Amino acid sequence: MLKAELIAPVPELLKRHAAARGGKVAFRDAARAVTYADLDRRTANLAGHLAALGVGEGERVAIYLANSVAWVEALLAVVRAGGVAVPISAEAAPGEVSYRLSDAACRIVVTSAAKAELIEGLRADAPSVAGIILADAPAGDPRGFEALATTVPPAPPRDPDDIDAASFIIYTSGTTGRAKGVLLTCRSMLWVTASAWASVMGLSEKDNVLSPLPLFHSYALNLSVLSILATGASEYIMEKYSTREALRLLDTGEFTVFPGVPTMFHYLMEAGLAEGRTDLAGIRVCMSAGAIMPATLNSTFEAAFKVPLLDGYGITETSTMVTMNAADSARVMGSCGLPLPGVALRIVDPSSLKDLDAGQEGELIVRGPNVMLGYHNKPEETDKALRNGWYHTGDLARADRNGFVTITGRLKELIIRGGQNIAPAEIEEAVLTFAEVLDCAVAGVAHPQLGEVPALYVVPRSAAFDVEALMAHCRQRLSSYKVPHVVHQVSEIPRTGSGKIIRFRLKEMVAPE
Repeated sequence: MLKAELIAPVPELLKRHAAARGGKVAFRDAARAVTYADLDRRTANLAGHLAALGVGEGERVAIYLANSVAWVEALLAVVRAGGVAVPISAEAAPGEVSYRLSDAACRIVVTSAAKAELIEGLRADAPSVAGIILADAPAGDPRGFEALATTVPPAPPRDPDDIDAASFIIYTSGTTGRAKGVLLTCRSMLWVTASAWASVMGLSEKDNVLSPLPLFHSYALNLSVLSILATGASEYIMEKYSTREALRLLDTGEFTVFPGVPTMFHYLMEAGLAEGRTDLAGIRVCMSAGAIMPATLNSTFEAAFKVPLLDGYGITETSTMVTMNAADSARVMGSCGLPLPGVALRIVDPSSLKDLDAGQEGELIVRGPNVMLGYHNKPEETDKALRNGWYHTGDLARADRNGFVTITGRLKELIIRGGQNIAPAEIEEAVLTFAEVLDCAVAGVAHPQLGEVPALYVVPRSAAFDVEALMAHCRQRLSSYKVPHVVHQVSEIPRTGSGKIIRFRLKEMVAPE
C-alpha cells in the first residue's frame, strides 16, 4: 500500500521530524552526526546563503564531495533554495567533472579543499561556475560550509512546495558512452520511497540503516538520503564500501537495514563465510539493486546469514525502482520481483512493440509517477526514450505467469552469434556457480564467420585456475552456442559505483593478440 504521507516537500518533511523527533540522530558518519532539529536548522541556513550567493530558482548546484553528513546537508539545502542538485562522484576524472559542470551549467560547487584547485582549473570550460563552497574550510572562513550552516542568512530559505519541478540532475552510469543528465523531481523520488522502501521493505522511524552506497547514484540518493528523511529513520554513512569496515560496523548489532549492490554482497559473503559467521547481528533485511543479482548469490547469502536479501530492479530514469521482492511473500530466486503498485509495466517486442506472452523475452517498458521528466539538454534522446508516456528501458526481460520479472540483459549488450541471441547475464550466472570463479563478465567480440561470439573475462580465486574445467562446467549448463569462445583471466571486472559492468572497457583490459 502506498504511504502517500511520505510524498511531501523536503522542507515539510524536515519540519515534521524536527518537531516529532528533533533530538534523534538523522545522519552520521565517522566524523560527526546531525539530529533532525539541527538538520532542519542547518539546511535552512545553507539554503538562504545559497540564494544570497546568486542561486536562483531552477539553477544548478554541484555536490562534489565524498559520502558524508555534509553531502546530505548540501543536497537538502539546494532543494530548499529552489535549486537543482547535481551530484558528482568524488572520484570522477577531471574530464567527467568538467562535462557535468558545463552540461548542467552549475553556478555553485560544494566541494572539499583538496578538489578546489581542480575546480578552479576547470572554470574556463565551465564558465557558469561563480563560486565554490568548501565543506572542510578552516573555522572562521565566511564562505566555508560550516560558517554558512551555522549563521543566519540575509533572507530565509525559499522552501518551494512544488514537488513536480526538477530538483535533481543525476548523470547516468555511462556504461555505453557519455553520461546523460536525468531530470528527476521530489515527487518521483519520494513516490518510490512511499511505494517501495516504506511499503515493501518496511523502512520506518524504527530503523537504523548502515549505508555503503555512493550517494551520487540515484539508488543511494533515493534510499540512503531522501527515504531516511521521509520516514524519520537514522543512518550511518560509510565514506566508501569496505568489506572489513562493513563487518566491523555490523558487529555492533545496532543496524537493522543494509542496502548494497550485488558485488558488495558477494564480497561480504566471502569474508563472512571465511570467518565462520552465521548471521549479521541485528540486521532484519538486506536490499540489493543497481545490477542483476545472480540467483546463486541470493540463495547462498540467505542460507549463510539467515536474513532476507531482497532484490529489485530500477534505473536512474525511473527514480530507481520499478519492481521489488518482498520478504513476507513467496519469491522466485533470480527474479527482481513484482511491479510496484502504481507502476505500469509491459514486456514488448522491440521492433513491433507488441506485448509478449508470459515467458517470452522482450524489452521492458515502464509508465508511472516515478518516470523522469527527460534528459537535460537532450531533446532527441528524451523523445527516443519517452514514447507515448512509456519509458523504454533498453533492458531485456521476461515475466512468468505470476508476474515475477527477470532481467535477462540489455538490448545493446545482446551478442548475436550467427543469428542467435545470447544474453551475457545468462552466461555470467552459469560461470558464477563454478567454485574457482570470484567474479566474471561477458562481452561480445568480433568473429569473421559468426559476426560475434561471447568472450568471458574471469577473476579467478587462485593462480591454479583450471580453464578447461570451467569450460566443461559451462558446456554442462549452457547451449553450445552460448559457451564462451575465449576466456581471459583479469584482476578485476570494471564496474560503475552501482555495480553495473562497464562492458566496453573489458576489451581494453586484454592485450591484442
